[in-house]
Formats: sequence, C-alpha cells, structure tokens
Amino acid sequence: MRRLGSFGVLAAAGVAVLAATPATAHPGTPEWRTVHSGGGQFRGLAAVSPRVAWVAGAGGVVLRTVDGGRRWADVSPADAAGLEFRDIEATDARHAVALTIGEGDASRIYVTDDGGAHWTLGFRNTDPAAFYDCTAFYDRWHGLAMSDPVDGKFRILSTVDGGHHWTVLPSDGMPAAQPGEAGFAASGTCLVTAGRTAYLASGGGAAARVYRSDDGGHTWTYTDTGVPSSASAGIFSLAFHDPRHGIALGGDYLAPTAAPHSQAGTSDGGRSWVGGDGPGEYRSGAAWLTGRTVLAVGPTGSDISTDAGRTWTRFDHDSYDAVQCAGGTCWASGTDGRIAVLRR
Repeated sequence: MRRLGSFGVLAAAGVAVLAATPATAHPGTPEWRTVHSGGGQFRGLAAVSPRVAWVAGAGGVVLRTVDGGRRWADVSPADAAGLEFRDIEATDARHAVALTIGEGDASRIYVTDDGGAHWTLGFRNTDPAAFYDCTAFYDRWHGLAMSDPVDGKFRILSTVDGGHHWTVLPSDGMPAAQPGEAGFAASGTCLVTAGRTAYLASGGGAAARVYRSDDGGHTWTYTDTGVPSSASAGIFSLAFHDPRHGIALGGDYLAPTAAPHSQAGTSDGGRSWVGGDGPGEYRSGAAWLTGRTVLAVGPTGSDISTDAGRTWTRFDHDSYDAVQCAGGTCWASGTDGRIAVLRR
C-alpha cells in the first residue's frame, strides 16, 4: 500500500556483528535478545531455523545469518541500492526471494540460489498502476505475489520455478475490490499460505477483508473480519499455525497507541473470522510459536498470548515491524537495524 511510509537506510555494509544485549525482564518473562543493530529498517524477515535467518529492508539491503545471529553478512543485490525491500521468503541458507515495493518498476522480485552471492531479477513491474506489497510460497518452487488493485481488482503473480519467472494471473476469479482497498506492505505478511491455501489481507476500504484461494491464486473468495478499516487502518499481518487456525492483526499505523478490535481469528481455514480486541495497539507482525502461543510486534512494543490470542501481555516496548518463528526460535526485525531473537 502506497501510504505506509519507510524510515532510514542501513549505514554500514559488510559483516555486522553485535553481542547479545537482552532488555531487562523479570525471571520467566519472554524478552528479545538483540543480535544486530545500527541503522536502517528491516520490514522483510525470513526465519528458516534457529541458526538461519534473512532480513531485507531500506536502501536495498539484505542480510543473512547462518549462526543464530552472531554474525550477519551483507548479501544485498548489487543493483538494488536505493530500492525498498519489504518482504523476503527463504527455504534454507541458500535460496531466498525478495520483493521491493514502489510505483512502476520500483516493484521488483529478486531471487538467489547461492546464499546471496548472486541474485537474479525474476520480475520487474512495467505497469504504472501496479504496486506490489507481499509474496508467499507454498514450497520452494510455487509461490504468489500480490499487488494493490489494478482496474478494480487485486493483481496476483504466480511462479512455479522458485521465483525465477513470474506470470500475471487472470483477474476473472478475483472479486472486485472496495474503493480505497489495498494491502499493507508492513511486514511481508499481508499474503501468506497454509497448506495449499493462500490468504490475502486488506484494509483501506469500508471493511477489512481476508481473501482466500484454494487453487494457486486463480480464484478467490473473501470474508469481512470486523477489524476497523480506513485509509491507514485494517489488517497488516496474517499468521497461520496450521491450515485451520489463523490470526489477523492490525490497527491504524497513524494512531499506533490505540487499536480497539484490531484482531480476528479463524478455526475453519479462513472461511469465517471472529473479531477480538487484540493487543490494544497497532501491530504490524504476528507469528505462532506453538498452537497456543502467538507473538505480535509493532512500533510501540511486543505482546505475547498463551491462549491463542484471547488475552495478551506486553513484554517489550521497542519498535519491531516483523516477527517469525522457525524450529522453536522466534526472530524479530525493525527500526534502527534491530534484529532480535526471543528468549523465554
């Protein structure tokens, strides 16, 4: 979505290392252990395992760790300087797909198969009306990307070769968008997959919706979630624990300290959504650690729920944009080049 701003660029390149610096917390309380900082903003995050993670952000910067965050290598695409990465998807330490956002050809998709040593430009947008927000993959080879509505409908790209080539799918199976409706490129999680189903979250229109596709992005249905929606409000993040159980979180990024009813949950694979209060403030990223434990992050802090989103507890007040968990380890990334690992 064009209205979501970005802040800062990474000041230093090369290999970045920062000793772990946990915030003060009571015994037994979860806390973020900082493993990188130093400028820039990382809205794109791909957690692969407890040792491997990728981040992507402002200034065309991509970083990768293969040792749990002790060392970070700058593996940025050579021709992406000045672009704005908002999403990165990775299956392992070598293969990653990263999306830059912007009007016209500023929306691009890069892919690497050798840990970032070399990147291929898999897609460059040539339609000035398109603005790509998020990508998501079913597996290493099959994935989708979504653009804000073009000619009144969300536009979907598809790849079957791991991001090296992309095809614009026909719009016949996509319902008409509401006036002003779009996606939020806040954490790379406005488009996600669970099993063989894809989900797309929206805001900006009269209602915040979640769209669902069971056939690789060719046809979609939608459900209104009850989450408040406006030009700067709606659903910013989707996260699924399994093909049936998921959560949608958001709020208003222009009023981040107050976000009533900013949550919805599903237990039937997104066919219906039940609203809830959520953490109470705007949150741009969500992730499941277990079937009961959910994390939420945003510019005013981080929250944890141990009852599948029914109640939330604030445990950190730093600003993070994205959160993901893999192999029992949760990672977060955001402003000031901050990357952290959850310690419980």
